[in-house]
Amino acid sequence: MMKEVRFGIAGLGRLGKVHAGNIANRIPGAKLVAACSIMPAELEYANNELGVAAEKLYTDFREMVKDPDIDAVAIVTTSTEHCWQIEAALDAGKHVFCDKPLGVTLEECMVAKAAVDRHPELNFMLGFMRRFDPSYAYAKEKIDAGAIGTPYMVKATGIDPEATVQGTIRFAKTSGGIFIDMAVHDIDLMRWFLGSEATEVYALGATFKHPEFREAGDDETGVAVYRFANGGIGTIHVGRTAAHGYHIETEIIGTEGSIRISPVPEKNLAVLYNQNGVVTECVDNFQTRFLDAYRREVEYFVNCLLEGRKPEITVDDGILSTKIGFATTKAWKEGGIVRID
Repeated sequence: MMKEVRFGIAGLGRLGKVHAGNIANRIPGAKLVAACSIMPAELEYANNELGVAAEKLYTDFREMVKDPDIDAVAIVTTSTEHCWQIEAALDAGKHVFCDKPLGVTLEECMVAKAAVDRHPELNFMLGFMRRFDPSYAYAKEKIDAGAIGTPYMVKATGIDPEATVQGTIRFAKTSGGIFIDMAVHDIDLMRWFLGSEATEVYALGATFKHPEFREAGDDETGVAVYRFANGGIGTIHVGRTAAHGYHIETEIIGTEGSIRISPVPEKNLAVLYNQNGVVTECVDNFQTRFLDAYRREVEYFVNCLLEGRKPEITVDDGILSTKIGFATTKAWKEGGIVRID
């Protein structure tokens, strides 16, 4: 078994920097030895801030995965690049951790799955980091222990802050639509908590504040309702205009009780008492809310490699979540109930 996992990372944007910093400094048994980006500033960051040697900085992904000093590759690039990079890295003999989504089309996802199936000797894991968030992980443990009886409904809310809406508007035309852009994590959690697969979906969208979304063929708010094979129900509310910050909330309802995660998206446990009343400050971005989860998911991947076991999150989780996401988008655009095979 391996004693250390030497990583090359591709992509050093907002989330890439989080993963790179964790691999370089916060995960026992992991070492960052190479970085790839088409942005010179990102490579300078890897060299100056993370200590990646100049000769291990790449602008060509296929060249980086040829590097014999690399055991595993972390892919944190634009979603459209994920599947071919997964295939290239696996074919080069590297283990792969890839941030979600698996791909932007089902055809691409099947290319990635074929590569994973070709290389059973290598580990692949998709970054559904919410499963590693301490609160969500605790909820899953309680559900599995029977604390709420049989879970039969999941209600999920995910709303980005109004403070970042202009950046979202700029990318609205290429985001794939609000559900592909925002709902994949919640779809994965519904599957995880209910232990079943979605069989049909109905979805709606609305735009009231920023007409630019509608002009781009998108919406600023979306709601979807799902039926699952075991009779369970799921609802998702996603949006882009939370005035108070980054709002992620989930409720799992069972026959004997329920669990609510983050009904108030607190920044921390401090409460202010001042002229505005009793105030709880809210978390303002996904990096802060899920900072520990991002570290824990890659730490889990590293431990799987060091201990010679396969990750529980598989390429099929990525395919199924993507399939449900596309069915949701179809229901939103066309109206009516869409069956999910």
